[in-house]
Amino acid sequence: MSQQVDELQERLSEVLGRGGTSVGVAESLTGGELSAKLASAPGSSGWFRGGIVAYASDVKHDLLRVPPGPVVSDIAAVAMASSSRELLEADVSIAVTGVAGPEEQDGQPPGTVWMALSDREGTTARLHRFSGAPAEIVDATAAAALRWLLERGSDGARAE
Repeated sequence: MSQQVDELQERLSEVLGRGGTSVGVAESLTGGELSAKLASAPGSSGWFRGGIVAYASDVKHDLLRVPPGPVVSDIAAVAMASSSRELLEADVSIAVTGVAGPEEQDGQPPGTVWMALSDREGTTARLHRFSGAPAEIVDATAAAALRWLLERGSDGARAE
């Protein structure tokens, strides 16, 4: 997984650096891992605005304006992405919320992950189901988020 993440980081740096697109993050189950992967990418100082680690549910509700209800949901991910984009003044923001385990949360089994990506065209959510130990789920989530950012950054129709 590490080599795959390294390659994603390099490709993201090329695409985002070339396009001048700034990126923000709101993350929960990854606990800062996604932000760390972006911050350690070559040239990230030119495009990475920062990240908000909202691990506790009340932080998601209070800071990121997640509406009352389950935080492992598309609604929560969308609110996290939209709010972090605004708070961090980023062109695009990605948010991840879910269950790494070992216990379920909000009635969802470990490996359930919602991601949302917000940009000037709106906010879209995706559901992922990963398997493995909590650390493997965190790694898979971060890699999937990097791939989505790369996909978005490589899409000429959505480039800033």
